[in-house]
Amino acid sequence: MASKLANLEVLLYVAGDNGLEEQNLIELLEVDGEELGQLVTRLQQKMKADPDSGMQIIHIANTYKMTTSQQTAKIIEKYFQKDLTKNLSQSALEILSIIAYRQPITRIEIDDIRGVNSSGALQTLIWRGLIKQDGKKDAPGHPKLYVTTDYFLQYFNYQSLADLPLIEDFEDTTDGEEIDLFDSKGSADKHLEKEG
Repeated sequence: MASKLANLEVLLYVAGDNGLEEQNLIELLEVDGEELGQLVTRLQQKMKADPDSGMQIIHIANTYKMTTSQQTAKIIEKYFQKDLTKNLSQSALEILSIIAYRQPITRIEIDDIRGVNSSGALQTLIWRGLIKQDGKKDAPGHPKLYVTTDYFLQYFNYQSLADLPLIEDFEDTTDGEEIDLFDSKGSADKHLEKEG
């Protein structure tokens, strides 16, 4: 019979991109929250101690996920050939910022803020896995609502949306300097962790 540690590892593996919420793991493994925390710590240490392991366990928004480790970022980037920080257009980054701070938000509301059509860049962000559709607004036409994904948090190395820089921090900028809300967080060679 497999150990609880082995069961945790295989559950996170088969859960893939979605990961598993703490409560689901507690029920599946028949443990309490404290024991789950101990199992996760042991599995994290086991993977970290193995120089031949390219996997890690991360914790985002009450969900555990098995992902590739930061040390394997370059080979994953080479495999997918999509460095987000280089390939995302300025308009896509602008839209991503708007969604991050104003979510849930419709395309029409994004267009109103920007003054231009955002359809193409929205599709790019969906394809990249940084945003997703999340229901429809209770308004004429029932437009789709967009929100950021857990992968957005993972990619920019945030634990939750509460970690985003405060907009107020940027309002006193008077030198006309452009501000990158994702600077130092979006470096693909440091933070690209493609889910396993």
